[in-house]
Parts: sequence; C-alpha cells; structure tokens
Amino acid sequence: MPQPFQEFTVVSGPGVELRCYDSGGSGPAVVILHGLAGSAREFFPTAAALPECRTVLVDLRGHGASTRHPDDVSREAYVADVVRVMEMVGPPVALVGQSMGGHTAMLVAAARPDLVSQLVLLEADAGGGRAEDHAAMGEYFRSWPVPFPSRDAAAAFLGDAPLARAWAADLEERDGGFWPRFDAGVMVAAISAVAVPRWTEWESVAVPALVVYGGEGMFAEGAKAEFVRRGRNATRVDLPGASHDAHLDCFGPWMAALRGFLLP
Repeated sequence: MPQPFQEFTVVSGPGVELRCYDSGGSGPAVVILHGLAGSAREFFPTAAALPECRTVLVDLRGHGASTRHPDDVSREAYVADVVRVMEMVGPPVALVGQSMGGHTAMLVAAARPDLVSQLVLLEADAGGGRAEDHAAMGEYFRSWPVPFPSRDAAAAFLGDAPLARAWAADLEERDGGFWPRFDAGVMVAAISAVAVPRWTEWESVAVPALVVYGGEGMFAEGAKAEFVRRGRNATRVDLPGASHDAHLDCFGPWMAALRGFLLP
C-alpha cells in the first residue's frame, strides 16, 4: 500500500468491521466508495491526486480487508456502514462513489443530508438490473480457477482490461496461492439488492451532485439523461472513451472533473 495512507478499522454493527484508509490531509474531508467486487485500493491514485483534502477510502462490507461474509448485505446495511465512517471522519463530507458505491453514496445523501456537503457519482444510477444478469456475474466469479499460483497467472486468466488488472493486483496471498478478496455469493446478494430502483431517494437529494459517465460505460443514453433530469441539483460530465471504470482507464479526465467540482 503506497504511503502516506494510514489504515484504521471501524466497527459497524455486530460482527462487521470496515477497513479504511486515510490520506491524513488537513483539508476538506472526502470519503470514496468503490464499486461491486472492487476495493479501496482502486482509488488510491484518486486520493493521492487530492493532496488538498483529507481523503478516506473504505473497503465496503464483503470486500477487501473488511468483513468478508457479512450476514446483512441490504442497501440499508451499506448505508449504515458509510454513515458510521462519516460520523467518525467528521462532517460535512464530500461523498464520492462509483457504480454500486455510487448507489450507496446516493442513498446516504438522501438519508443523511446533514453529513454530505457534495456528492459525486461515477457510472451510477437509481438502481435496477435483471436477476439473470446478476446470476451470470456470480457464475463468472465462480469460474475463476482459484487459488491462482501467481499474479501473472491471474493476469493471464483475467485479461488486460483495467478492471481485470485491478483485480489481479488486489488478490490476497494466502494458503499457498492468490485469492480474490470477495466471495461470489456475497457479490450476487449485494448487487441483487440494487435491483430495486430508488427514484424517491434520488429525487430527494438536494446537495450539489456531479454525475460522471464514461462514453463506453454500462448505461444507455436514455438512462443517463433521465437520471440527471430527475436529480434536484445534478450536473453531468461525460468522459468520451471511458469505460464503466473510468477512474482506472481515463484517469486524467476523471480527476479533472472531480477536482473541478470539489475544488473549483
């Protein structure tokens, strides 16, 4: 883990611990939430590029170094976790989330507007999706021939896409091999909870919100336009050529959009 990030653990309810990483900056607080099957490590470069801020990154429940098999993967549980972290960091906080982390951030801003000063959503919407797609995702994760004997072997299997490289870099070395830092069943259960659209919550969010989409991301134009239109205080930025993981494959434009919103 690159310095100067400092690790700390937040206990969030019975049997759930969240691993967090603090840049230690003295400026305004920023909390960043990764997407499904990711971890805080994906956003270390983003945090490092915000030296004016105190940036805290969270391994969400079921991910990274946080509790691997939580009993509760409801949307409410994820929201409660993030609220707990933000209360410890000290509000107001600029809340940033990508994909499922963006969905969580949106719900936090709706539930606890007193904690959130600004909201940034990267490749996120109000929720939805099909059960068969979630099941297929689980089958893909279960197809990984784990443990991988090496990171190079993992990279050869997973491929060279930015997210695949992030997965390979984030593998946990234990028991004579390299293992993903998430469980396929937990991932399916977590994303299934996002299938219920949360338009009422999104339409209630009044804090300034930046919505960032990759030109090659997962959302159709109609869905993007509707989401931004139904936001009360939302500004849209598009990153041409970027994927759903724009923080990995379109870093410069992503940081320009983020810094331009957080630090005008």
